Amino acid sequence: MQRQLQQILQGRETSDGAGVRIKRSLGQHQHARFDPFLMLDEFGSSSADDYIAGFPAHPHRGFETVTYMLEGHMLHEDHMGNRGHLRSGDVQWMTAGRGIIHSEMPQQEHGLMRGFQLWLNLPAAEKMKPAHYRDIPAADIPQANLPGGGRIKVIANTAVINDKIVSGPIQGLTTEAIYWDVHLPQHAEFNHAIPSEHNTFIYVYEGDVAIGEDRRKLTQGNAGLLSKGDELKVQALGADTRFLVISGKPIKEPIVQYGPFVMNTTDEIEQAIQDYRAGTLAS
Repeated sequence: MQRQLQQILQGRETSDGAGVRIKRSLGQHQHARFDPFLMLDEFGSSSADDYIAGFPAHPHRGFETVTYMLEGHMLHEDHMGNRGHLRSGDVQWMTAGRGIIHSEMPQQEHGLMRGFQLWLNLPAAEKMKPAHYRDIPAADIPQANLPGGGRIKVIANTAVINDKIVSGPIQGLTTEAIYWDVHLPQHAEFNHAIPSEHNTFIYVYEGDVAIGEDRRKLTQGNAGLLSKGDELKVQALGADTRFLVISGKPIKEPIVQYGPFVMNTTDEIEQAIQDYRAGTLAS
């Protein structure tokens, strides 16, 4: 059964960090989540004033952040001593777990800075596991040409293209998260199986697409939450169409969020705040 476009979350301009301009679709408010996904931000500007202040040191607990850089150069530093240079095409996969304190600061004073940050929830059993950080250079992210034209980049999980399995660098997540970046020429279609139990959404960042049998339109800068089904069909309506396919198994647990802390109960949030104030969040 083909998945249909069920709900559109329009990207809204806002700011985060020390004043970085972003467009937020998922995560605008607590009812704009899509289990297990908490938030998706797109950042993109050629004006340094929109990004130069960056994201100074701040904490996280209870989830994962995935930063995918399309253009630009950002430096990650954290309390564990990691220093990661995120350049065009690179991905940073960070598991906050029990706690991490990190910064993400631009390493350029002019030019285009563009990319995405996704927040992926962790189940209760994993929220207090040790923090982990991984840099994934663009060269380690496999790409494949699609049979009808265009190409796919597989960041997480796998895709089957021309009867060949394309495995992304991120595997083995409890949520079985899928993260694909699909590029299509005009009128080309992307067809692929998708696990029926997953929640799946599409974010269009170039052009417009038509989804499913009823060909409902999803336009640039918006996230489309899809209905249940085991087949994905997306057609490009314009030239050089680009979109993210993000999918995962729902956790089905309570969510209590206070800024950068995402836990299951209010007591756990209060403990996170106390730990941060006491300097033990990331110990």
